[in-house]
Amino acid sequence: MTEPNVNAGLERTAAVILAAGQGTRMKSELPKVMHTLAGRPLIYFPVRAALDAGCVEVIVVVGHGRELVSSYLEKTFGGRVRTAVQVAQRGTGDAAKVGIDAVDATRDDCDAAIVFYGDAPLLAASDLVQIAQALHGDKASELALATCTVDDAHGYGRILRDARGDITEIREHRDLRTDAERAVREINPGIFAAKMSFWHSKLALLKPNNAQGELYLTDVVSLARESGQVVRTASARDAVLLGVNDRQQLVEAEVAIHDRIARDLRRSGVTVRAGARIDEGVEVGHDATIEMGVVLRGATVVGPGASIDVGCVLTNVVVDAGAILKPYSVLTDSRVGARAQIGPFSHVRPDSDIGEEAHIGNFVETKKTRLGRGAKANHLAYLGDGVIGPAVNVGAGTIFCNYDGYKKHTTVIEEGAFIGSDSQIVAPVTIGKGAYVATGTTVTRDVPADALAISRIRQENKEGYAPRLRAKLKPSKKSSSST
Repeated sequence: MTEPNVNAGLERTAAVILAAGQGTRMKSELPKVMHTLAGRPLIYFPVRAALDAGCVEVIVVVGHGRELVSSYLEKTFGGRVRTAVQVAQRGTGDAAKVGIDAVDATRDDCDAAIVFYGDAPLLAASDLVQIAQALHGDKASELALATCTVDDAHGYGRILRDARGDITEIREHRDLRTDAERAVREINPGIFAAKMSFWHSKLALLKPNNAQGELYLTDVVSLARESGQVVRTASARDAVLLGVNDRQQLVEAEVAIHDRIARDLRRSGVTVRAGARIDEGVEVGHDATIEMGVVLRGATVVGPGASIDVGCVLTNVVVDAGAILKPYSVLTDSRVGARAQIGPFSHVRPDSDIGEEAHIGNFVETKKTRLGRGAKANHLAYLGDGVIGPAVNVGAGTIFCNYDGYKKHTTVIEEGAFIGSDSQIVAPVTIGKGAYVATGTTVTRDVPADALAISRIRQENKEGYAPRLRAKLKPSKKSSSST
């Protein structure tokens, strides 16, 4: 997203975002604008566009599920965004009136408002700036709107013009009267900018004279025409047409956002393979490589030169410079230090901190565990609630027994200690600096520095006993045939 640009013509302009509808085609109890794509609720994207464009105030009109929508907006944007409630669903014109009435009438730094829909995730700040410039251009008008020409206009409201080319009205698809009107390919993407005085006067005149019996926002165009006011237009990008009304359109919009994010990263010097999914808000440093099938979510930050290989899934993870994540590793709410190596097939669970040049190998799971510089656990281990010092080696099959059925306990392994394969470390316990835990040992008490810990049952060999044992264990022919 771009940084706010308050010199772009919106420094005296409010944004009113219409987000009160239920979205019945989503077939969900969740409000439509709270369905997520690219890691954010749908409503995030138009609100972000308005803020990035430098709108002096942002009002979101809410209705169905308003508590959930309002709570999210407050948590995410704080006081920069306010909500207004459309109590009854009486159409887009009524929703616009609710939003315009909520714009702070006492302030003297707002003389216009842009009204648009909350289900348009591909809308960008530049689209809003373009409409504002059309409104405030050399020949300033009372109303400006976006238009777009498409090959297939089915389902869209048509822009109708007179013989001179001036707009006369916007007519919704279901209200079209003639084949000539249906053949019009110039359509309404739903972005309107007008002076506050225009909004207050014209929205009050709307009538439900349509097939739906609703107050249409689009009728302000014909009202402007009737009063002799000039209506300006600005050509919109095709992308702003991609609204979300059902699950299929949600996925289509998400694909477009992921493509945009990947293109932006490639321009900045990041290799992003086809098929990677990088969500909104993720940061990736230059010369990093993101392979196909990678999913980066939430507040993930990937440092310069890091490599995230095929199929890795990262959620809220900081990966420092030069780290290597091998295929199909899953990491959540954790940190990976510079030049560390993870995977393949590792599971790094929340609150893990994998230090610089440390290694977490195949089928190793960590949880709330910190590894010091150069520490290694390369194979088949569970390391839960641990503090592992620098240069420690943890052998294959090692388990931190951290849970006693009631609470978790911590294992501490100090610098340079060696943990042999198939060891069980029963926490709470500390293994001292340079200590050696023999293979197959169950550690139940502290191990002093430089000590050897060993707890094996003595091995006994019985010469010549193997044939007797096989004979004893081998099923007889009689018993085999009777089964």
